Amino acid sequence: MFKNHPKGLIGAALSNMGERFGFYIMMAILSLFLMSKFGLEKTQSTIIYSIFYALIYLLALAGGLIADKTKKYKGTILAGLLCMSVGYALLAIPTPTPVPNLPLFLTLTCIGLLVIAFGNGLFKGNLQAVVGQMYDDPAYTEKRDTGFQIFYMFINVGALFAPLIAVGIRNWWVGVHGFTYNSDLPALCHQFLKGTVSPEAAGRFTALSAEVSQQAPADLTAFANQYLDVFNTGFHYAFAAAVIAMLISLVVFLSNKAKLPDPALKAIKGNESNAANTPQMPVQEIRQRLYALFAVFAVVIFFWFSFHQNGVTLTFFANDYTNLNWLKFDLGFTSIEGAEVFQFFNPFFVVFLTPVVIGFFGWLRSRGKEPSTPRKIAIGMGIAAIAFIVMALGSTRLPGADEVKAMGGLSAAMRVTPFLLIGTYFILTVAELFISPLGLSFVSKVAPPQYQGIMQGCWLGATALGNQLLILGTIFYENIPVWATWCVFVTACLISMSTMLAMLKWLERIAK
Repeated sequence: MFKNHPKGLIGAALSNMGERFGFYIMMAILSLFLMSKFGLEKTQSTIIYSIFYALIYLLALAGGLIADKTKKYKGTILAGLLCMSVGYALLAIPTPTPVPNLPLFLTLTCIGLLVIAFGNGLFKGNLQAVVGQMYDDPAYTEKRDTGFQIFYMFINVGALFAPLIAVGIRNWWVGVHGFTYNSDLPALCHQFLKGTVSPEAAGRFTALSAEVSQQAPADLTAFANQYLDVFNTGFHYAFAAAVIAMLISLVVFLSNKAKLPDPALKAIKGNESNAANTPQMPVQEIRQRLYALFAVFAVVIFFWFSFHQNGVTLTFFANDYTNLNWLKFDLGFTSIEGAEVFQFFNPFFVVFLTPVVIGFFGWLRSRGKEPSTPRKIAIGMGIAAIAFIVMALGSTRLPGADEVKAMGGLSAAMRVTPFLLIGTYFILTVAELFISPLGLSFVSKVAPPQYQGIMQGCWLGATALGNQLLILGTIFYENIPVWATWCVFVTACLISMSTMLAMLKWLERIAK
């Protein structure tokens, strides 16, 4: 697979695995953690989640500027790894639940998230720029798309086990204290302690408290406090696993640092070569390239708004409407069970499908029929629309969010099969493989040499804007029928695809 690719590719990919591990732990548990830790509602949790994920990508602009100005790409990447490690360590420190001072402890959590986001901004775009520069060598230029697909596949190996490890740690800690996991109990505990639980939900809370404790607790208030504390301490220890993964990535990066290209030296050599032998890129060409890039950035905002629902509305759907018993794995010392488990499938499908997609495009290339990179991105957006059509069809008979809350959660018989979400993640992953790695390839191919870092940062900035819109998905989820929520994302993906197709000839001309 790595034949005829730069030697530094695997080192760069392995260095990124820790970041992906932490990213997918956060995607799996952050929104649910904020709700179970602080008693936040879905909309409040999504506001914090969306700001955090927007900052992860938006701060890549700052990271790109720092690296482009200082020409210290490797130093910036290293600083990012260290920052992310510190941020995860802050979240890993157990604090009491229910929290004795909500503003204080929520602020401390947000500080930890901000440190992670800043570190990610220093790291992510700059490492991608370094990978792109590996393919500036004429010997590798034709392999650029494939190289980014391989890079994308290997960094997702880090994400593959993150949700399972996080769930395993949380459920192990719950089991150590004599309880069993239940997805509805954290919300019911908070409602009971606040005195907002409905009569029907109160009856379900009493029944579940006896079920997870193996006997009816004498004091429901004491039970609610203890269950919340144990449950969320397990979440804190799950964040500690991300710290370990970041430190492993740090070691891998330092070990492979010498194999990665030095953009500063390349810039110096490039300037000397241009001054001596070749003219500078015309200003008009630079403008056309930047216009094309910003047009693509604007379009993919709608895709990321839809795709990154996996950390919020799709996770809420898994928790509220999906029969989790079908995906329960008892390992003896712990159980792998929970809505977070579904975040395993996206990186799994990335790793599994990438060789298939690469082979498919290689087969088309050998016959002179391979689509251009912009066309691939447009096709990916259409595939994403199909995924949400599947969700809409599978959700037509489900009750609304308010009704589910009043009932204290749905019984197993009222929940849908997990294969609905698994199938959706399969289709979304195919769409992702047509868009995310190829988008990175498009940026590295079209961006003028002096703007490589900042343009990679702008690609991530567009993703940030899409993430900032995530709150709209949760508002729809809580206020309109579930099937109608998925139709919103179908519309967003189709708008993205149509706009991309309308610009196709222009983008293909710029990318040549």
